[in-house]
This record gives sequence, C-alpha cells and structure tokens, in this order.
Amino acid sequence: MHILLIEDEKKVAAFIREGLEELDFVVSAAFDGPEGEALATEQAFDLVLLDLMLPGKSGLEVCVALRAAQPGLPIIMLTALGTAADKIAGFDSGADDYLVKPFEFSELVARIRALTRRSKQIDHEHRMLKVGPLELDLDKKIALRDEKTITLTAKEFALLEYLMVNRGKVLSRAQIAADVWDIHFDTGTNVVDVYVNFLRKKVDRDFEPKLLLTQIGMGYMIDA
Repeated sequence: MHILLIEDEKKVAAFIREGLEELDFVVSAAFDGPEGEALATEQAFDLVLLDLMLPGKSGLEVCVALRAAQPGLPIIMLTALGTAADKIAGFDSGADDYLVKPFEFSELVARIRALTRRSKQIDHEHRMLKVGPLELDLDKKIALRDEKTITLTAKEFALLEYLMVNRGKVLSRAQIAADVWDIHFDTGTNVVDVYVNFLRKKVDRDFEPKLLLTQIGMGYMIDA
C-alpha cells in the first residue's frame, strides 16, 4: 500500500513515516501544499495523509483539488485543529476521515486499515452502492435515482454512503455523528438531523418509495 504523507513538520513526518514503513507500508512525503498536490497527480497512491495547516496551500485547498481530480482516493486529515467547525470544514472539503493531533500512532494505523477494509467491501470495477432504485457512484461522487443524476456535497455524500453501507440497520444520531463526522456531539446538537433533511430533499422527496426512514426515538436507516 503506497501512502502519500503531506506534513510540514518534518519531525512529525519522520515519526509517521518510520512507523508506517515498519508495518510494510510504502510512504512518500511532501512538506508543503503545492508539493503534495503535485506529487499526488504525478504518482498513484492508495491513500493520502494530509495536514490541514500547510505552507503554500492549505490542506483544505489541497483536499478539494485532490478530490476533484481523484474522487475515489481515500484522504485522512491530520491536524491540531479539533473543533467541530474545523472537522466539518475538513469533511466538507472531501476528507474521508479526520484525526486530531496529538494522536496515538496505533489509532492512525487503525483508521488507515478501516478505510482499507471499507474500500475492499466495494466492487472496485463498478464502485457503486445500491439500495433499491438508488445508486451511489463512488468515483463520480453522485447519486442516481430513476436515471436522474443527483449532485451531493462532500458531507451529504459521506452520510449517504455510510447509510447505504449499513442498509437495513437503524443508526442512532450519536453513532452517525461519531462515524461520519468523528465528532461526539452533545444531545442538543442537530447537525445529523439537518444533513438527513438535506439528503431527503435530494434523493427521496420527488421519488417513491421513500428510502430514508426515521425510527422515532432510535435514529435513521435506509432500506428498500
């Protein structure tokens, strides 16, 4: 597995690189935004570890560019910025996961392997998920229903992918918040409800049957 590490703190980069190489990962490193973006377009990588605060071009900008050029490329953001707003911005730029510094190296490895396992569950030839008449194109980052193309934001896409991977399962708001946003919300936060409503308007409102279901007092699920 070839990983691209974009990190401007060279001691941190060396620590991560050495640890991953001991586990038989192949790691290439870049130390600023433009260098990392260029390297990602010149070589094929299986996963990108991306710092948020980079010289030359921010991690958010690099993430947007990489996601547009390579929709299926797994990206994990590594950053000291750990507020809910920071994490939402990271996910909205196209990141698949978000790890706050300082972190345990074992947690980073777990996140990498989790993304790898998830990608292996998907048909790599077609890279599509399907629930009834709803299809999710994992490369083009769009939803298709009744031959109609539905464009989603990065976070709407991530939420719909998570629901479809777990089709038929009731997922609590806390579980969705933790797994999709990597944020442990308090009970007064309604961001999950807001994004579910965004999805409903796009993939369910003008179609039958309804696929995105609310289980009162328990959470949400998608099923045909």
